[in-house]
Amino acid sequence: MEHSSIYHQIENRLVESHDAVFEQIHAVQRDGERLLHRLNQHLLSPAEFRETLGELIGQPVDESVVVLPPLYTDFGRHISLGKDIFINRGVMLTDLGSIQIDDHVLIGPFAKLLTVNHPVSPSKRRGLTVKPIHLKRNAWIGAGATILPGVTVGKHAIVAANATVTTDVPDLAIVAGTPARIIRYIDESED
Repeated sequence: MEHSSIYHQIENRLVESHDAVFEQIHAVQRDGERLLHRLNQHLLSPAEFRETLGELIGQPVDESVVVLPPLYTDFGRHISLGKDIFINRGVMLTDLGSIQIDDHVLIGPFAKLLTVNHPVSPSKRRGLTVKPIHLKRNAWIGAGATILPGVTVGKHAIVAANATVTTDVPDLAIVAGTPARIIRYIDESED
């Protein structure tokens, strides 16, 4: 994923509420609102939807990608989509910290991928920090699951419905709960 100049200004640091980069972030967000409105409020053909989504994220979207509206994002420009991805209705992609979704990933309805956090300190809480999320090949994110900043979900891993994932998920692991814990590993030969 090629990161924007905004990403390079905010990675690996606390961005305080008075930081000038917020003006750039808000400008991108305002530009994206028109495209989000089109995605979520107009009856678009699959090709029109992909074209509009591509304009929002700043890169072409492969024809094998299926996204069911409504789709939500707070930024849009830091999303990278592979091929043969399915994203169900109501998914929230808080992508300022970057979200990479590899080939064959499934994301259930109302899942949330959140790359932004705020400091614990009350005096700095209006600031933010970002960490990327990476969903590796053939990962499956269950309905209502939440993936927190900095998490990588491994190849073929499963995140159970309503799980809250706070740490990396190994390849072939199934995690569940809040915070999510490994409940077992997948045998690649099982049906």
